[in-house]
Order: sequence, then structure tokens, then C-alpha cells
Amino acid sequence: MKALLSDQPGGPETLRITELPEPTPAAGELLVRVRACAINFPDVLIIEDKYQLKPPRPFAPGGEVAGEVEAVGEGVEGWSVGDRLIAVPGYGGLVEKIVIPAKIAFRLPADRSFEEGAALLLTYATSIHALADRGRLQAGHTLLVLGAAGGVGLAAIELGKAMGARVIAAVSSEEKAQAARDAGADDALVYPAGPFDRDGQKALAELFKGAVGPGGADVIFDPVGGDYAEPALRSIGWGGRYLVVGFPAGIPRLPLNLTLLKSCDVCGVFWGAFAMRDPKANAAHVEQLFRWWDEGKIAPRISATYPLERAGEAITAIAERRAIGKLVVTLD
Repeated sequence: MKALLSDQPGGPETLRITELPEPTPAAGELLVRVRACAINFPDVLIIEDKYQLKPPRPFAPGGEVAGEVEAVGEGVEGWSVGDRLIAVPGYGGLVEKIVIPAKIAFRLPADRSFEEGAALLLTYATSIHALADRGRLQAGHTLLVLGAAGGVGLAAIELGKAMGARVIAAVSSEEKAQAARDAGADDALVYPAGPFDRDGQKALAELFKGAVGPGGADVIFDPVGGDYAEPALRSIGWGGRYLVVGFPAGIPRLPLNLTLLKSCDVCGVFWGAFAMRDPKANAAHVEQLFRWWDEGKIAPRISATYPLERAGEAITAIAERRAIGKLVVTLD
């Protein structure tokens, strides 16, 4: 079978296509014929050894997949050959066939494509955990979403609206602002490119404050970090929740006096660990996502697809923050 492997730390140019023997599922596992694999920012980090998960090399990047069951390991119940599924193995998805624990698989509805399925779980499950569990978002709240045109940002917009919030999207271009509005954002602002000096950060803070209004944001969803974090935190309302989701712009340092002045919380969001520690709560979130998906309240936006041989181009587009929505590698 074909696989795109990382042999050494580096960018997408270090990845290579190779042939591997077909794996065999052990007890509790499923052998899956991968039909689609979504690309996310962790794929940028993991091949550079900058992610918290460092698998032994060689390994295939690709953290979320959709496909069909080809074999069922001993002791697995409820799955049969030919069943369609989606899963987030964390890495290893850019292969023609993958073995996964059966407990991480969810059924893909018959009326949904493999591309759609591959683009659902990581971004939407992260966002619903962030907003519901960590942010305690409620109807009528104001939600500020940074990096709002990326996969996780668009998911946060749609989920925020499904939960009854007023959603303000913050993006880096007018094209991305339109994508955020199309996803349901009540308003969108375009922020300048960083890095920022102190005057630039103050101007950005005023931009955020003007967008969320005098009461401030109840919840701030930040998958960007860097010099955008402190200005965003300055726009938070009394008792608000600042959600730390990711750092493509760099790991920020926040002045803790702001948390005192606003009596606000800074909350880390690590969905993968949450899903492992509380699988029942995660499964309940996924069930809710499927209901909203069926009702048309959420829908993964896939802006481009790539064959396996060009998967490195998708990783590059994510690294350069050019992608709007999700990028998916197809393996038909």
C-alpha cells in the first residue's frame, strides 16, 4: 500500500511516497481503507517535531480520516466489513490503509461523502468542547473568534450560532471575512498582519473592543496566539472566558493583571486529551454534532482536495495560513 512518510524532521518537502506492507488489526482494532484524510495545523507541527505528540519515525502525518472497514479485529463488536466510518487517530492517516482502535471510530452517515466526513471531527469536536465545556457559552453571549476563516474558526462560528450566541469573526483578509459571514458570523473585522509593536497592539485592542461592543466579549476563541492574544484579551468582558486553542502566530505571554481587572478566566483547550479522559462526554458531543449536521446548522467547508502525491502542498497551504476552511487529501 502507498503511504506518505516523514523520515526526518522538516517541512513538507521532506515527505516521501513509499510502499508499505498492509497492516493487520489486532484485538480491539479495525483495518480501514482510507478514502479521505483532512489536513490540519498539527500536521504542520508534527513533521517538524514541534507538536506535543512525537511519533517514532518513519510515520505518516494526517490526523483525521474517513474510510471503510476492511477487517475487524478480535473482540470488536458493532462493526462489519464495508461499514463507513470517521476517526481521529492523531497521525498516520496519509496511507491507503490504517489500523485504528475501534473505540475511536464513529459511523459516517450514508448520505455524507468521505471528504465531508474527514473534515468534521477534529475541528468541530475541538470547538464544541471549547465553547460548551471550557467557555460555558450560552444563548445571548458575545463570542469573538480569531482566525475565523480556518477550519476550526469556521466551526466555532457555526457552533456559536447554533448555541445562540452573537458571533464576531476576526480574520486577516476581506476574502476570509466573507467566508466568515457566509458561515453565519454576525459581523467580521479584518485585522492587520503582525508582528505588532506596542502602538500596534493598542490599535488592535481598540479594533477588537469596537467590534464586540461596550460590554466586551463573553467568550474569546483564539486558535492564533502570538501578538493577537493580548489585544484580544483586552476586549474581554467581566467574568469572560479566554479559550487558548492554538499558536500558529507564536506562543503569547499574557499580562495577568488583565485577568484580575476583568475577573476573567484563561482556559486551555486540549480536545484530544479530553476525548481520551472522558470518552462518554466526547461521544455525547459528537452525537450533538451529527444532529446539527443533519439539521443543516453545521457543514464542513472544504476549499480544496489533493491526491496523496500532493498532500505536502496542502500542509504548506496550512502552514502559510492560506487555507479557508478545510483541505482534504483523497485516496480513491
